[in-house]
Amino acid sequence: MLAIARQRMLGQSFKKILPAVSVLRSYSSAAKQITVREALNSALDEEMSADPKVFLMGEEVGEYQGAYKITKGLLEKYGPERVLDTPITEAGFTGIGVGAAYYGLKPVVEFMTFNFSMQAIDHIINSAAKSNYMSAGQISVPIVFRGPNGAAAGVGAQHSQCYAAWYASCPGLKVLSPYNSEDARGLLKAAIRDPDPVVFLENELLYGESFPVSDEVLDSSFCLPIGKAKIEREGKDVTITAFSKMVGYALKAAEMLEKDGIYAEVINLRSIRPLDRSTINTSVRKTNRLITVEEGFPQHGVGAEICASVVEESFSYLDAPVERIAGADVPMPYAANLERMAVPQVEDIVRAAKRACYRSELEGY
Repeated sequence: MLAIARQRMLGQSFKKILPAVSVLRSYSSAAKQITVREALNSALDEEMSADPKVFLMGEEVGEYQGAYKITKGLLEKYGPERVLDTPITEAGFTGIGVGAAYYGLKPVVEFMTFNFSMQAIDHIINSAAKSNYMSAGQISVPIVFRGPNGAAAGVGAQHSQCYAAWYASCPGLKVLSPYNSEDARGLLKAAIRDPDPVVFLENELLYGESFPVSDEVLDSSFCLPIGKAKIEREGKDVTITAFSKMVGYALKAAEMLEKDGIYAEVINLRSIRPLDRSTINTSVRKTNRLITVEEGFPQHGVGAEICASVVEESFSYLDAPVERIAGADVPMPYAANLERMAVPQVEDIVRAAKRACYRSELEGY
C-alpha cells in the first residue's frame, strides 16, 4: 500500500520536480533513449540470464513486479525460485540473503526504500561487510543491496534520508549511486559481478527519466568500473562534484553559469566508496575551486570527505574556500514549501560557484 500511495503522489508532482538534464552530455553515438527504470531492469535480466547463481529477493519484487517496476517481467521469466517475494521483515530477508552469499549464490536484495534498510543494518554492516576480513579472505559475500535512496516527494522525515555517507563510512562495503541510464545499467552489472557486498543507491525521482545511450551501453557485455568518476562536462573555472539526482542539478547550474562567463567542470561521482580522489583532485588542480553537492545532511557527509581529500592533496592549488552544498541539517519537513528549502536547488549551486569565483556581486549583494 505504501508503494502504491507513493507512486500516485509521485505521478502528481513528478513534472514539477524533474531533475535538470543538460543537453551537453558527452555520449558517443547515442542510438536511443531509455529510462533509468528500463536500464536497471535490463541489467538485472541480463545478469540473471548469464549467471544462474543470481537471484532477487525483497518486498513485492515478484507478483507485483516491484514497487517501482524495476523487476517487471522477471518472475514470469525466471520463476519463484529466483525472484522471491518476502514478508515485510527487512532484518529477516537480508540475513537470508547474506547467508546465501556465504554459500556462493549472488543475491540482489531490494529495499522498497533505503530508509527501511535500517531494520537490516546489522546484517549489512556486521554480517556482510566484515566477513571477508574476519575470515582472513576465506568468505566472500557477493551480494547487492539496492533500492531508492534520498528525498522523494512529500514522504516526510522517516522516508527521505540519504544513506550515501552512512554506508560509505564502513570498510568492506562498496557504495554506488547512479545518475543516468548509462550509470544505472553499467554500475548495477558491475555490482552484481563484484565479489564483495555492494550498496546500490538509486533515486526514485530518476526512475522515469529518459537518457540517451550508445550501442555500447546496450551491449550485454557492457559494465562500468567501480571506483571511477565521470567528467560529465569539462570546464576551467570551478569544479562541481555531485552524485545521483544532484548531477542533473549541477549540469543545469553549469549552463546558467556559462551565460555569465563561468565555465564549470561537473564530475559525476558514480562511486561513493571507493571514491575517485584522483579525478577530483586533478580537476581541482586545473580549476582551483571546488563546490560539492549532495542531498544528505552536511555534517560528516560525502562532501566533507571530498573537501578533506582536496585539502590534504591539493590545498596549495585552491584560490578560494571550498563550498559545500547539502541538505538542511534538520529532519525532512513534510510541507512541500519547506521540503524544497531543505534540499539543494540549482540556484544554490549557482550562488556558491559565483562566490568561489568572486563574482557574487552579479547577484546584487
